[in-house]
Amino acid sequence: MDFLDSYFKISERKSTISHEVMGGVTTFLAMAYIIIVNPSVLSLSGMDKGALITVTCLASFIGTIIAGVWANSPIALAPGMGLNAFFTYTLTLERQVPWETALGIVFLSGCFFLILSIGGIREKIASSIPISLRLAVGGGIGLFIAFIGLKAMGIVVANQATFVGLGEFTKTTCVSIIGLLIIIVMEVKKKKGGILIGIIITTILGIAIGDVAIPSKILSLPPSPAPILFKLDIMSAFKLSLIGPIFSFMFVDLFDSLGTLMSCSKEMGLIDDSGEVKNLGRMLYTDAGSTIIGAAMGTSTVTAYVESAAGIMVGARTGLAATVTALGFLLSLFFTPLISIVPGYATAPALIVVGIFMFRQVSNLEFGDLKILFPAFITIFTMPLTYSISTGLALGFLSYILVHLLTFDFKKLNITLFFIGAICLLHLLV
Repeated sequence: MDFLDSYFKISERKSTISHEVMGGVTTFLAMAYIIIVNPSVLSLSGMDKGALITVTCLASFIGTIIAGVWANSPIALAPGMGLNAFFTYTLTLERQVPWETALGIVFLSGCFFLILSIGGIREKIASSIPISLRLAVGGGIGLFIAFIGLKAMGIVVANQATFVGLGEFTKTTCVSIIGLLIIIVMEVKKKKGGILIGIIITTILGIAIGDVAIPSKILSLPPSPAPILFKLDIMSAFKLSLIGPIFSFMFVDLFDSLGTLMSCSKEMGLIDDSGEVKNLGRMLYTDAGSTIIGAAMGTSTVTAYVESAAGIMVGARTGLAATVTALGFLLSLFFTPLISIVPGYATAPALIVVGIFMFRQVSNLEFGDLKILFPAFITIFTMPLTYSISTGLALGFLSYILVHLLTFDFKKLNITLFFIGAICLLHLLV
């Protein structure tokens, strides 16, 4: 106990071992849904679902244990929501990019991300990009994955006359709606693990209606990760036409991780008088390194999870909490038979709820300034309407630059924005 207190600086941060353990368990329950949702999303790209379950657990374990033991932070990491949807729906399904190449794109974005972390370059880039665009990106991704969730539930279907329409209320759709309402109620009541519980209940209802088969066993050794392990194709990702997706992965991870780290660190009291986050450097390196490791193992971008705030709220202040969370992911490997039976319509409500959480960032936009609102609107709505995060990003940045140029408001523009605009234009034209 003395060793744990000394190594993790528990007393110094005014915490206790019991608070850290409880915080770690709480964070795991809040984000454990990713073990089910991530394989469900990525497997649509043609990747082996059993291997994805194993890799999701291992990548989350590795990223989180590094954050805990090396960075001494209670913030957990796992494959990011939104980016896994971009990986599957935009790259592999829409643009027909092989999943091996898509993993190479994620790997390269992580390498560039790591380079930007050196010397605080990443923070300088972030500060030069308007807050309105950062908020719009989060809101757009939220709408995008919520749209995917509605489609998976069967509520939104293709319609030849209007592009989309209302689907039929089949048994599975009704079961999925029940799961969505369960999650919403639990989140409103602030119950721990609401999303995970909703997925479990929906799956049980799927068994009750005869759509899901009961597994023959509960515990087993995890499936081999061999079908996707080290199968990334980095050389194929070195194409001019793929610079947009590389940029998109890096850009979204940039603000996702920085936003999570800033908000969670503020909650923990780890922001000094000058506004700097203590020990931010190690967490940024952990985030970038975890993305590189995750891509090599066979999953989309691994990033810091805002659900870590749930553990922080109950007292987590040190890396011991993240270590406990990491062990939760490791133990989950042996419950693969249960995880494997979860149907897509059971994970769909989770996509919608996470989308809602991401979309609420829009409330911080300045709705009275059309120069800010127009680019934000373009960013938010073109992501789901074009089924592409990278297209929404490109159109949002370009519209922001053009509106401010045409209104002679040059003080809101900078070299970084013009550089990003050039990349966006290249992405749209190639």
